[in-house]
Order: sequence, then structure tokens, then C-alpha cells
Amino acid sequence: MLALSMGDPAGIGGEIAIKAWRMLRCDGPAFLMIADPDWLRSCPGGADLPVAVLSDASEASARFAGALPVLPLQLSVPAIPGRPDGVNAPAITASIARAVALAQSGAVSGIVTNPISKAVLQSAGFAYPGHTEYLGALMRMPGVEVMMLAGPSLRVVPVTVHCSLRQAVERLSTAEIVRVARTTRDALVRDFGILAPRLAIAGLNPHAGESGRMGDEETTLIEPAMRLLANEGIRTIGPMPPDTMFTPSARARYDAAICMYHDQALIPLKTLDMERGVNVTLGLELVRTSPDHGTAFDIAGQGIASPISLIEALRLAETIARNRSAAA
Repeated sequence: MLALSMGDPAGIGGEIAIKAWRMLRCDGPAFLMIADPDWLRSCPGGADLPVAVLSDASEASARFAGALPVLPLQLSVPAIPGRPDGVNAPAITASIARAVALAQSGAVSGIVTNPISKAVLQSAGFAYPGHTEYLGALMRMPGVEVMMLAGPSLRVVPVTVHCSLRQAVERLSTAEIVRVARTTRDALVRDFGILAPRLAIAGLNPHAGESGRMGDEETTLIEPAMRLLANEGIRTIGPMPPDTMFTPSARARYDAAICMYHDQALIPLKTLDMERGVNVTLGLELVRTSPDHGTAFDIAGQGIASPISLIEALRLAETIARNRSAAA
């Protein structure tokens, strides 16, 4: 059993959750949702939705085939599709926090988070750049979390994440590259069942610096990190020129790409297959995945949102939980 958070109620989270339940109710993976039941019924497809309002997560498995199990959480004000309201920020974050608590207690095997709007939450006092950092704080493990985006043909991990490009270059360091690569290697072994992972290390500059002619971060930051990783027995290739490392022939040479900044990682992943991309948080003791898309306020309430990325996130969370159990 997995726990699914509500996400921003003005977005498509409710609609895709309903569609995912209808598609998975017979074969799973099974999930419960932490949300306002009245809000769910107001979402596209929710008018005739069978909802099982639970008092305890232990009831969810038995109810899943016949109704969407929901642990109730009340919104402060009714949600209007496409019109986010910071007044509901406490409910959004409470849904995430309760999912984490369920995972920590062992009541669920992992959590899947519906999309949030960072701007909406931050306008209401949310102190974190995004989901990933908030999860680290909730688990009292800030700074250890690492974001992976996983698709059918590519896994990418950015070293720097939610900051400007200028800040990304300033924050890049040998120590951080090593930390992220170590965490990625460990996750590939434990969560993905890859016994001898191969990591591609991206360069920062065009042509991976062209021997210092287009920048020296490759020689001063990235190559020293690769030497440290090699001394630990971690297999790496690179620094690879970012403009050629995502071709089909290049992708066949590695299991995950360690990228230097957010868009260097996410642009190729989303270009290859955005609909089936999944956000995975590495480095934490709980299993967490999320759809690789945002709140989609522009189409909220129209009934046209695709649940495929959410379904992939649920399936991957179940797979990771199973792999961790087998490894343990």
C-alpha cells in the first residue's frame, strides 16, 4: 500500500488520482489518498467516484478494489480549478507530512506526491525550494536528499537543483559531485537492483571545456571528483560533452547521468518521454516518487489531464519498495 498526497487542489492532482484509481483498482499498485473527500468528488470524474473515507490506514488495502481509500483532510476554502489559493497551503503541506508519517510508521511502503506549486506555497510562508528539500526536513535528514528523474530510457540526477544558473555554477563543488554520485550509486544498487552501476558524469561547459579553452570546471572540479569516486570503486565515464551524452549510443554506456545543473538533466529526460518520466527522491529511508509534471493549472478542471506519469510513479514506488525489501 502506498500513500498519495493531495498536491495543489487547484491543479490536476485530483483528476489524475481518480483516473489512476480507475485504471489500477483491479491489479494495483494499491494506494490511499490523503485529501479532502468533498474536493475529490468535485474534480473531473469525481461525481460518481466511490470513496472510502478511512479512520485508519490499515483499512485501505481491503477497500481499494471497490473504492478510492481516503484519509480525510479538510481544505480551508473550496478549491477552484486553475486558481490556486495560498489559504490552502497548510492543507497541502499537511497532506505531505501525513504521508511521510505513515511511511515512517510502516503503515505504507512508500509515498507518491502529487504536484505542488512552489510559488503558491512560498507566498504562504513555505520555507523550502521544493518537495525534495521539504521531505529531507520532515525526516530530519536535511541535505542528504538527491533528486533523480527516471524514464524508460534514461535516468538523470542533477547535482544542483532549484536555483538560478548563476547560483548553480557558484554552488558546484567536487565534494557535492562526489556526494550526489555516491547516493546515486547506492540507490541504483538498492532501489533499482543494478549490481554494478555505471555513472556518466556530464561536463559543465560546451565540449566539456575543450581542455580548458571553454572553461576549467571540468579540470578543477569534475575530474577530481571522478578520481575520488574511482578510488571508492564507483564506475564513471566522463566528463562527457553535454551535447552528445544523451544520444542512443551514448545512453547505452551508462545507467544514470550525473548532471551539473537542473535543466542539463531535465531537458533530455522530458524530451525523450515526459509522460512516463518519474521524479524519485534518493538518499532517504522512505520511498518517494512523483509525476514528472507540474500542477497544470491551465488545464485543471477540464477532464483532459493524463494520469500516465502518476501511474508510472505509483508503479516505480512499488518496485523500489519491493527491491528494498529484497535487499534487506
